[in-house]
Amino acid sequence: MTERLTIDHVGHFGDGVALSNGASIYVPYALGGETVEVLPVPGHPDRRTLAHVIAPSPERIDPFCPHFGTCGGCAIQHWQDDAYRNWKRRLVIDTLRHAGIDGEVDDLIDAHGAGRRRMTLHARLSAQGILRVGFAAAGRREIIAIDHCPILDPAMHGALEAANAIAERLASVKKPLDIQITAAANGLDVDVRGTGPLDTAMLAALSALAETHDLARLTRHGELVIQRRPPVIEIGKARLTLPPGSFMQPTALGEETLAALAITRAKGAKHVADLFCGFGPFALRLAQTVKVSAFDSDAAAIAALQQAVKLAQGLKPLAATARDLFRRPLVAQELRDYDCVVFDPPRQGAQAQSQQLAASRIARVVAISCNVATFARDARILIDAGFRLDTVTPVDQFRHTPHVEIVARFRR
Repeated sequence: MTERLTIDHVGHFGDGVALSNGASIYVPYALGGETVEVLPVPGHPDRRTLAHVIAPSPERIDPFCPHFGTCGGCAIQHWQDDAYRNWKRRLVIDTLRHAGIDGEVDDLIDAHGAGRRRMTLHARLSAQGILRVGFAAAGRREIIAIDHCPILDPAMHGALEAANAIAERLASVKKPLDIQITAAANGLDVDVRGTGPLDTAMLAALSALAETHDLARLTRHGELVIQRRPPVIEIGKARLTLPPGSFMQPTALGEETLAALAITRAKGAKHVADLFCGFGPFALRLAQTVKVSAFDSDAAAIAALQQAVKLAQGLKPLAATARDLFRRPLVAQELRDYDCVVFDPPRQGAQAQSQQLAASRIARVVAISCNVATFARDARILIDAGFRLDTVTPVDQFRHTPHVEIVARFRR
């Protein structure tokens, strides 16, 4: 049974929000001010499915991807750019205000650049034996098969074809697969997860597929299947071989933008601690002008960073150490060695490390975050200890989604 609603605004997850008897009703792909016809979502009384836009917003535009609305990869392609950018900046402002934090929020920086240089595709066999390779459906446990993704970097050319070929070859194992593909400077790096043990014949077949699709490397759960050439990326003056299945910023421009903001906010420091450093996208750039000590729990990433430092020319001293900063954060006494800390934790934030920063005598902290809510929590810890939040810059490298990055500086 259909229902007519008037959308009040776009919420924090990109859904249109209608207000009904004091409750919020969420309608994906609807915009503020629109009158829409909706259908119920079984089991979710506060959600609706958009059936028809009766009175569209003047800010509504046509989405550019034919999969939009079924594929769950993008939440917003149907909103004019200025309105979308204002909304995304407002996400940061509102979250900070809710946490009682005052701070000037800069204009949103668009860091989508050439597009996404990494993705994870899911391969699933239906009960009818139909193989689908693609992204999870919006709000459903279903895989939407895709043959084209317009938000990918051109360096990802051939990634979808390679993923489909790998999934077809592995269909006989009858297991759900996740296929992570990263565009290195010299080709595609692919890591397949979910296969379970594979026999020699299957590994040989996968190696042949890597040859056919000119993959730089193919791994299974991080274990090497075939390496035709080490997948490398350039970071400042350094050349780094990617660890299998490693995390890196989704866009090249996003990484460059976040690093440039961090370097500007750390300017004048003599010794910087880079916490949650990964394989060093910030550390290697910082080390062009300042001494750096880098820490991360990912031993493979640290090993890759150490090797890159050995081969690089013209860097200041850069020491990289494997350490779990969630269980063993740098304590106040250790932090005396530094005059600036840069940290970029995963989505869960850096609560334990923030508490140690608060207890230390460090004078400057540069915080990078991909989660506004956990950033606000950690910021509150620092502010309550006497830090002043003096810059907040939102960065949009996850364009068409509600995700936003933040670079902020705290001083005391």
